[in-house]
Amino acid sequence: MSSPLSVLTRNRDFRNLFAAELVVFGADWFVMVPLLVLLPELTGSGVWGGLVLAVDTGLVALLLPITGTIADRFDRKKLLILSNIAALLAVTLLQTVRGAGAAGLALMAIGALAVAKAFYSPAAQAALPNVVDPEDLAAANAVSGSAWGTMAVVGASLGGVLSAAFSAYTCFWVASAALAVAAALEWRIRRPLQAPRESAEGRAGTWTAIRESLAYIAHRPRVLALVTVKSAVGLGNGVLTVFPLLAGRFGVGAIGAGLLFGVRGAGALVGPLTMRKVLGNRSWLLPGLALSMSAYGLAYLGVAVAPWFPLVLALVFAAHFAGGTNWIMSNFALQGEVPDRLRGRVFAADLMLATLSISVSQIVVAALVDHVDERALLAGCALVTLVYAVGWRIATRGLGTPAVAEETS
Repeated sequence: MSSPLSVLTRNRDFRNLFAAELVVFGADWFVMVPLLVLLPELTGSGVWGGLVLAVDTGLVALLLPITGTIADRFDRKKLLILSNIAALLAVTLLQTVRGAGAAGLALMAIGALAVAKAFYSPAAQAALPNVVDPEDLAAANAVSGSAWGTMAVVGASLGGVLSAAFSAYTCFWVASAALAVAAALEWRIRRPLQAPRESAEGRAGTWTAIRESLAYIAHRPRVLALVTVKSAVGLGNGVLTVFPLLAGRFGVGAIGAGLLFGVRGAGALVGPLTMRKVLGNRSWLLPGLALSMSAYGLAYLGVAVAPWFPLVLALVFAAHFAGGTNWIMSNFALQGEVPDRLRGRVFAADLMLATLSISVSQIVVAALVDHVDERALLAGCALVTLVYAVGWRIATRGLGTPAVAEETS
């Protein structure tokens, strides 16, 4: 089985794709963290920060069925580059947000950025099996799965520090430059990022293509199981809303809240790299997915009753170690199960369900957070994930081992 280091050193195209993904995730943190601090300062209200998050998450979820279809019908390399350029222009617009009256422009810019991300995500995930050899796919997934966690630790921290030392606008310029670098890295990829298409495939209407992918998912129980597995962790993701309150309970304030988000990112980084060997044995994938969901829920049940803050940090790390593992195992299984011509659309459905479940969880917790003890909310989110994990495993016991798609390149 290939190691993550070996696939990075041997495969220039994968190295460029992974580096571009790191840069894109980093740019996103360099936008969101400073902007969420800037808007309350300009307007005197926390509402604008909530609107930014809602627009960012909601637009991505709504557009994914369409953008996933486009990722299957058009050149994925061009889609990646154009989405980075569009994101660059959106971030540049944030330089005009200089007063309370310009807060609406921030929403417009974030909306445009969300559209760019909706095009980028399914194209990038669907392209991965095309830039590596089949024997390297497990290692490549482990490396790729660590990208978000890496930038959650590095990008979010640097974004906050740079914003405090200079200004939010400096961060926006850095993000713009980073997106230009990402586009340049993607331009250097030489392997085609999709299999050759028959001419008739490109003539199908968008809604016809979406219906085809939904029918494909509905008639294949393993694929249906895989596109619903991330929802378990997503429905437990409302715990993030409680992080500042949890830090306050232990008397560690903003530094403690930052540590909670930091160890969350660290767990998401380490999990995929540590558990990559599981990917080499497909018979472990479905049981492993159920175990990772359950571990996430159990860890947050522990957070709800933990008596001291270092233990809380350890349990949050464990939860997101499991959550990161869950994410990368489901991606790897889908890449092997779904043919290339449908992969963008199926990944779009997968991402849409995950995003919607996260949104639902965070909205519910936000509605309850002023009325219910934070430990009860933590336990509630954890139990939702655990119940989902048990039900999902019962429903998937007879599905067998995920296959390798006939059309992988």
